[in-house]
Amino acid sequence: MSDLLRLPLGIQTFPEMRRDGYVYVDKTKYLADMYKDGKWYFLSRPRRFGKSLTVSTFDALFSGRRELFAGLAAEEVFDLPNYRPHPVIHMDMSHVTANRDVLTAERSLTSVVMEEAENHDIEVDANMPPGDAFRRLITRLARRDGRIVVLVDEYDKPYLDLMRKSNDAGSRPSAEAIREAIRNFYIQIKASDKYLRFVFITGISKFARMGVFSAMNNMEDISMDKHYAAMLGYTQEELEHYFAPHIEAAAAEMGIEPRVLLDKMRAYYDGFSFDGKTMLYNPFSTVSFFKKRDFGNYWFESGTPSFIANYLKERCATAEQFRGLEVSKDFAATPGEIASASAASFLYQSGYLSLRLSGRDDSYLLDYPNLEVLQSMSKLMTINILGDIETETANMELQRAIEGRDPSAVIACFDLILAGIPYDDYVRANAKSIMTPDVKYDEWLCRSSLLSYLRGAGIRVEAEVHGARGRADMVATRGNWTWVIELKIAHKGEDAEKLADDAMRQIVEMGYARPYKTPALLSVVIDGTKHSVTAFRFMA
Repeated sequence: MSDLLRLPLGIQTFPEMRRDGYVYVDKTKYLADMYKDGKWYFLSRPRRFGKSLTVSTFDALFSGRRELFAGLAAEEVFDLPNYRPHPVIHMDMSHVTANRDVLTAERSLTSVVMEEAENHDIEVDANMPPGDAFRRLITRLARRDGRIVVLVDEYDKPYLDLMRKSNDAGSRPSAEAIREAIRNFYIQIKASDKYLRFVFITGISKFARMGVFSAMNNMEDISMDKHYAAMLGYTQEELEHYFAPHIEAAAAEMGIEPRVLLDKMRAYYDGFSFDGKTMLYNPFSTVSFFKKRDFGNYWFESGTPSFIANYLKERCATAEQFRGLEVSKDFAATPGEIASASAASFLYQSGYLSLRLSGRDDSYLLDYPNLEVLQSMSKLMTINILGDIETETANMELQRAIEGRDPSAVIACFDLILAGIPYDDYVRANAKSIMTPDVKYDEWLCRSSLLSYLRGAGIRVEAEVHGARGRADMVATRGNWTWVIELKIAHKGEDAEKLADDAMRQIVEMGYARPYKTPALLSVVIDGTKHSVTAFRFMA
């Protein structure tokens, strides 16, 4: 155990990682390319994905700290004929308070500038407006020490904090004034172009009204550039190379083979993609797993699930509606507005959805990156229906019912969810069904809610499972049993008992259960008016 390199959980500074014996996955080849090829860069990535570490690494690279890069890909930069150290202004915008009032936001921005000014022994008047103070710092430092490097970490944190506040209609005038103050601050970077050697800005999202993109139209956005797709996050090869001793140790403690462990890790934590092709492990969840040696939803629970739950609830969203959703290739590359962004765009930019290849040149498909995010988002949907405390109880009851092969208990759990779906959602679904009669939206709503319930309870479940002769609505597995489930909606005048018989006959005749050793067959009929299970059949 003592010979294992330390795990960098919560470590975001490059010098500390290199000095103090932490596992470091070398991504510096990308920084070397950017150093040699350009000047203005923007990169968006989900939270806890390594953005702050990347900014810290750029700081060390431009500051001339060659000793930290010994043996790394970017060590070559120090041997370039034109290499020279540059003064670095490193702005961490997570320190800015922007969710109160304009005066507080401006003072907070000025405070960040003053801290950098002190680091460089530059005098700046603390009473100046933040944009003016920032410009003064840039010009005085450049005139004294030569062209400078500006690194901005979490540039959008003030906006995202403001977004949470501005959901309250009464706060909108103040929110707009705060946005203007922040825009005026960022504009100073472009206005100082002649003093700059390099600019790197990073954050979670890309939206138009943040002042960065409107003011700096010469910035190269590498967020969806295939050449930088693996710049943050761990590839499978990197995981197996850099964490090999930790993989062996975790597998030994858990009593499984390393290859089995890697398969489970891939399902839980791999799957983030920013080009639809390159798959990446979430760094925070990966390191947390090796630290605790237990599978948990580490990344998801480190954020603000309640905010996401409220966001989805306000938009009457279900977990299933985003899976396989086709979007244009520029849907995340072209900035919109925070308030008016589609739920799909917002969730993608926040890291809850990921890209997959669609087979077409002009589009991607969306999906959840992995089991961690899929299960967590599914659980949020159930919480939106039942509430926090009731969800925990309902999940345990569903687990026992599935594991115990108890169809009556499973039906009781299903009824609990169906009864909790807001009436307005059923009305909306029925209206859609009338407008597009070939698509049964009410059936889709019921199926989506039940799928979220199953997944959120930690039950492995797939929808529309293809077989030799058709597709099963759901296949759920937990314990020793695999449940093959067929759903039907009994609309006014339809015989629910007959539908239940027909659905069971469909499962049997189509051979939906044949691939499974211990199948449990369940046909479920939901009353389209009462929104409850009105008939079911069970075979095992």
